[in-house]
Amino acid sequence: MGKSKWTMIGPGLIVAATGVGAGDLVAALVAGTNYGLVFMWAIIVGAVFKFVLNEGVGRWHLLSGKTIFEGWQSMGKWASVYFGVYAIIWGFVYGAAGTSSCALAMSAMIPSIPLWAWAVIHGLAGFAITWSGRFQLFERVMNVLVGLMFVTVVGSALLVLPQLDDLWQTAVPELPKGSLLYALGLIGGVGGSITMASYGYWLQENGWKGRAYVSPMRYDSAVAYIVTAIFTLSLLILGAALLYGTNTSISGEQGLVSFASIMGNELHPAARWLFLLGFWSASFTSVIGVWNGVSYLFADFVRNMRKTSVGTEALNQSKAFRFYVFWLTFPPMLLHFIGKPVGLIIVYGALGALFMPFLAVTLLYLLNSKKTLPDEGRNHWLSNALLALCLALFAVLSINELIRLFA
Repeated sequence: MGKSKWTMIGPGLIVAATGVGAGDLVAALVAGTNYGLVFMWAIIVGAVFKFVLNEGVGRWHLLSGKTIFEGWQSMGKWASVYFGVYAIIWGFVYGAAGTSSCALAMSAMIPSIPLWAWAVIHGLAGFAITWSGRFQLFERVMNVLVGLMFVTVVGSALLVLPQLDDLWQTAVPELPKGSLLYALGLIGGVGGSITMASYGYWLQENGWKGRAYVSPMRYDSAVAYIVTAIFTLSLLILGAALLYGTNTSISGEQGLVSFASIMGNELHPAARWLFLLGFWSASFTSVIGVWNGVSYLFADFVRNMRKTSVGTEALNQSKAFRFYVFWLTFPPMLLHFIGKPVGLIIVYGALGALFMPFLAVTLLYLLNSKKTLPDEGRNHWLSNALLALCLALFAVLSINELIRLFA
């Protein structure tokens, strides 16, 4: 390979950054606001769990020579059908939700343009970056945005470090009474999304194939989730330093805009812009990461279901890839004007809650399969134990989400 370790960092950061959206920003800020530094441990554990899942996806691609979707298909038709239904419904609603999050951040910076117009603009920008299937263009844009979100948010956290003098005693790992589900949600939200399953396609685009790249892949994943943990810890620190003990509450994505104003008042007007840029870049990386990564998955789904001759190297040039980019961009624009139908949201929420346990359980099966992996490539007891913990975590979170949706 002959490459320095720094040149090997790339696909993992894209996966991790895509998984960190506005919801994760809110969760980390709320944790700091309500509990101080208590839940630093939960963020670190969450990053470890996501590394385990990401490493599993990467190892499957490199050692089996098959895509993750081909692995799912080998488990039976149910897995393929589940993904197909999930992708269509989830993609339609996420197309509106993701661009709305970008619009909220941008509207706070440039309010002269209506919120719906910003949402449409971001959808079109995501379309322009991903429609051609040019991975190098997508990767460059993602790297710039990852750098921006890291510098702005971590930089903001450095500004408030002097205000933590009286709060370091709250950093003792514990589980405050009544906070179990909250802690599990924080663990489950550190950079995790459907795009974790896209990691293998992005490895392929970088020319990473075969056993020789297993070690670089692990390094890439580890760096990605260390960066993600630092980013999320920075948000927790911001919430703790500025709001802990003030009885101020942060709620929803609009709460991020309010928090930016608090930063501007407490620190410096420029701090408001720093945080809003971090909010926007985190939201937009999620949008274009989904536009590219899930389109790969959908194109692979169509290739396998229709048994076409499209090779895995050409998935991003296929009609199915471009159809899904179109599906994410234009039909969801209707939701900016007519609202989100309640029934669709319920189905979307139910499917979304079930994806991460689906990924965990399928990895447990595939990475222990004697049919497709060599002996030395299969899971050891530690990998199985961590994946089982991931499955248990996401199963609990899914059940809780389903109860909340249908209660």
